[in-house]
Amino acid sequence: MLGRPRLLRDFNAQQILRLLRKHGPCSRADLARYSGLSAPTISSGVAYLKQHGLIEPMGPGPSSGGRPPDLLRFNSKVGYVAGVDIGTSLVRIALADLDGTIIEKVDVATHSQSTPDHVVSLIATGIRKLQARHRIPAKKLVALAAGVPGITDVQKGIVLSAPILAHWQAVPLREILAKRVGAHAVVENDVNLAALGEGRWGIARGVKNFVFLTVGSGIGAGIFINGHLYHGADWAAGEIGYLYVPGTEESPLAILKPGPLEDMIGARAIESAWRKLEGQGSENGRGGLEVDGGGILDLAEKGYPLAGRILQQTARILADAVTNICVVLNPSLVVLGGRVGSRPALFKATSRIIECNEFCRPRVAVSKLATEAAVLGAVQLALNVAEQKILPDIEKYDAFPSEGRALHQFED
Repeated sequence: MLGRPRLLRDFNAQQILRLLRKHGPCSRADLARYSGLSAPTISSGVAYLKQHGLIEPMGPGPSSGGRPPDLLRFNSKVGYVAGVDIGTSLVRIALADLDGTIIEKVDVATHSQSTPDHVVSLIATGIRKLQARHRIPAKKLVALAAGVPGITDVQKGIVLSAPILAHWQAVPLREILAKRVGAHAVVENDVNLAALGEGRWGIARGVKNFVFLTVGSGIGAGIFINGHLYHGADWAAGEIGYLYVPGTEESPLAILKPGPLEDMIGARAIESAWRKLEGQGSENGRGGLEVDGGGILDLAEKGYPLAGRILQQTARILADAVTNICVVLNPSLVVLGGRVGSRPALFKATSRIIECNEFCRPRVAVSKLATEAAVLGAVQLALNVAEQKILPDIEKYDAFPSEGRALHQFED
């Protein structure tokens, strides 16, 4: 066990780093005022951080009458992070510096091959290409976070089940990625990452209690309570596609089968309802129209009666699901995302229904980050991991937060 003086030194150094990242360039006096630490403690911490290349001088700052103070800033180029969003048809990869500034984002097609080995190969190759293009040494990649559309044990780094991907049951993704990419890895559910991204950079910034609800091929929710992502006892919190819907068949939940809510208002359900209604009569002379779930809702906004019927049914069921969530969690904000959930027509129709409630009427908004929410959330999670990795001894102490506790949060 390392001694208490080194423990305090590293704790203080981490605090100084966080202040520099939050407030930007600061003088030693600024750091002492923000932290409450003594001037000698600040000087010791600054010297230690300089030794490891984590902070750099900026020269004299503005003077209030005396000697201009020397300003310091966090060296965001001392390392880099990668965020990854794994989908059915593509893998989205973002490379960022330690301030969260995006260096570049790329989309890599899976070509209908979404097995774990193939996806990991695409991720490793994509990251290497980004590093080479921007002349970033491989050893400078500090952390990688990846989002998967399924139930994920964040603590063990295992994807328990991702039914919409081929052969994704009990996949030790964190271990595989760490070996292939050569950086510390962390894995998370993609909707949880979208919520993290929305809370850090999107419409939910500064909101402590909110739910990010996505409707697309699947349906899920990322839940923030008091500024922290909620996972539940078995990592299944937010799997709202399995919510029961009145009038549907009641049967035990099965992890490899779509749930009742997804069966009613997921993209495939909307497309199936459209084909059924079209089979009963031509849609204003547009019989046989090929359109996806989101496009059907767009047609409703343009005045197509059959699409309008589907929209009203979908909005009613979605509004009921939102209300049920709010009765339990009482969030102040519900953010709608996904290629179906973010459609303007569905947002408006659902909002009108929710506004009729006497209570449990959260503000409803459409995702500001759209399709970028999950990959940006992955970048934020990787940054949270990197903060614990860039100081040499930081992982040796129980005093510092570990994965699954303080990583999944954001600051105001």
